[in-house]
Amino acid sequence: MQSYSISTTGEAVSAGTSSGSYSIRISLIAALGGFLFGFETAVISGAEKTIQGLWSLNSFWQGFTVAASLIGTVIGSVAAGVPAQRFGRKKVLMLIAVMYLLSAIGCAVASEWLLFVVFRIVGGLAVGASSVVGPMYISEVSPAHLRGRLAGSFQLMIVGGIFIAYLTNFLFAGMGEESWRWMLGIMVIPALIFVILLRFIPESPRWLVLNNRAAEAERIFAKTGESNAVELVRQEQERQGHGLKESLFNGKYNKPILYAVILAMFNQLSGINAILYYAPRIFELAGFEKSEAYLQPVYIGAANLLFTLLAMTVIDRFGRKKLLLTGCIGMIVFLGLTANAFGSDGGANSNVLIYLIGFIAFFAFSQGAVIWVFISEIFPNSVRAQGGSLGSFTHWIMAAIISWTFPIIVEGSPEGGFYSFVFYSIMMIASFVFIWRVMPETKGKSLEQIQKELGIK
Repeated sequence: MQSYSISTTGEAVSAGTSSGSYSIRISLIAALGGFLFGFETAVISGAEKTIQGLWSLNSFWQGFTVAASLIGTVIGSVAAGVPAQRFGRKKVLMLIAVMYLLSAIGCAVASEWLLFVVFRIVGGLAVGASSVVGPMYISEVSPAHLRGRLAGSFQLMIVGGIFIAYLTNFLFAGMGEESWRWMLGIMVIPALIFVILLRFIPESPRWLVLNNRAAEAERIFAKTGESNAVELVRQEQERQGHGLKESLFNGKYNKPILYAVILAMFNQLSGINAILYYAPRIFELAGFEKSEAYLQPVYIGAANLLFTLLAMTVIDRFGRKKLLLTGCIGMIVFLGLTANAFGSDGGANSNVLIYLIGFIAFFAFSQGAVIWVFISEIFPNSVRAQGGSLGSFTHWIMAAIISWTFPIIVEGSPEGGFYSFVFYSIMMIASFVFIWRVMPETKGKSLEQIQKELGIK
């Protein structure tokens, strides 16, 4: 049985534990931000139609209300990089946890539409910042042979949060007119746990080296099993010559910028957030009864969780590109089948559930599992925060566009569902070509080695 103690710096230290288990433990605590990210993203699906009726919103303002969180997410993803670089990853993670807590309380008790939107934006700020800082922190405390799985644990937590959101939405759906408040307010519990556990993780050792705190970094690297990491970080810093003050857009980082931006765009052009945000509406559109429409997303959430777990077991063995290419093929097929179901005469009904579960399975196994891992890997230490912000910003801008326009499209035309899913399928064909012909492989390589292979000097 292992014994644990808390050091004077507030980090959790395990006596007699391996470096791998230490990295796993602190990574999983940081990844709890991903659980809240997923919950915040999906929970609105259970409340959005009730809210539309409560405040008499047309399709435009309903789309805005749902996308309000994404507006905050875009801002959070842009804003997170600077404080994470200046004040450290841990302090920003603490602020994110507090924002999740405030959002959960505020959305649950809001009596006015505008106040509800404000707290949705606060939650979005937390999601956007979390999508940058969480994977960044995990990648910086993970040894190379575990980094894919540990950085991928952030995505695993996201889909875990999505599944629990769908499950609690279903459980609370029969509680009457105020059930939406319980759906949104239950997030207080994991947010409070996140606030508490963050006290027991260390600062990122790579950030400490860049801030001339090598002695502290050395102690943390010793626990994570990267004995020569301080010297490697210093060598990279000397090679780049600018350290913390370097600009991302100086011409040296065009390759990682291209990879991060295009992969983030295709992640959302798959239509994933339209499905997650509007799942009950999609199933009602396909002919399900209202009670069934709340149950079907639970199956989607379970498939998402199962196939993300599967991807985490193979991502460091098969690599990022193979997972992405396999996923593209599956998504093209199932998005096409979903479009055909909505375009055919008669009710799509149970076929839509099968097709969307198939889509989610391939998305979780590929884009979902890889995106945050890959973006956190391809930028060097001195601009990783800026690069992570750029990738996350692109991801959430596209998510906002997709989520805002989806109800307008499906309510504006009887064939709206068909057109939407045809578009998503075509985008996945383009994604396959980009990944196959352009994207590099990063599995099993140290963060510093990846920079050398990208030709960054």
